[in-house]
Amino acid sequence: MERFDLNLLIYLDILMRERSVTKAAQKLGITQPAMSNGLKRLRVLFDDPILVRTSDGMSATERAIQLQPLVRNILSEVDTAVQPTGAFEAQVSERMYRIMVSDYAEATLVPAIVKRLRREAPGVVLDFLTPSDVTYKDVEQGKVDMAINRFDELPQSFHQKTLWRDGFSCLVNPQNALLEKYDLQSYLAANHIWVSKTGMGVGTGVNPHKDKAVQLGWVDEALAAVGHKRNISVFTRHYQMPALLALNNDLVATLPSKIAEMQAKSGDLKLVNPPFEIPPFELKMAWSPLLHHNPPHQWMRKLIAEESEKLGG
Repeated sequence: MERFDLNLLIYLDILMRERSVTKAAQKLGITQPAMSNGLKRLRVLFDDPILVRTSDGMSATERAIQLQPLVRNILSEVDTAVQPTGAFEAQVSERMYRIMVSDYAEATLVPAIVKRLRREAPGVVLDFLTPSDVTYKDVEQGKVDMAINRFDELPQSFHQKTLWRDGFSCLVNPQNALLEKYDLQSYLAANHIWVSKTGMGVGTGVNPHKDKAVQLGWVDEALAAVGHKRNISVFTRHYQMPALLALNNDLVATLPSKIAEMQAKSGDLKLVNPPFEIPPFELKMAWSPLLHHNPPHQWMRKLIAEESEKLGG
């Protein structure tokens, strides 16, 4: 360790993030030859090429991929050690938090977060981004403070916390003929409003006649599991829309229960349970190890967790 240059860990971290010697040098404010020399030293130190040129550009070796989360944790601990010891003062903070939220999380959790911040940290600025605005790399590099969504999987280096579990409910107009004899057959015979499950990356359109149930989301997956398919008349990517659309007396919206309950209260709509089982899902908060020990970030995570618990998390 006495002969080891800790700056090499910084070089490795930047190189793995940028996958480019030129871009890594620019990030660190050093010359390209200096960064190239750093890469040579890393290759000697770990007896591994670290980055190799392929048809897709510079690609990381298996050894480098294994080292990346370890190195980030080390650098995060070092960053914590040199941080000022004073507590984070939320009341006078003007920090901006960039938070990726699904439309579902924005409609249920965000109003509670904003209300509390106006009281406890009025100078804090919030920038809420949609999943299509953000990539996992953005979160991993700390460009986005945290992501709040339902995730099928997350990079192993991410920290995460489950905020709550939610089931599903149906919103219908009280005059909808479906309610005269509400069962699976009448549900299948009705016309439905589809609301997207929102994942990371750029969204695309769907085709109910060609797309598989797994591509259509939770509700259609559950129906397919029992050998059925519903008639979808309207597709939307916004959880605020179904309450307005379900006012039509021939449409049904099947939504996560928290938002369905909110919309039923604000509109003249009836709330009923789906006539088949839909597995519940988890709303999670995920963030980069680079920010895990950052005091302002810790404060915001705690606030979000507390507000989630109040909402039934």
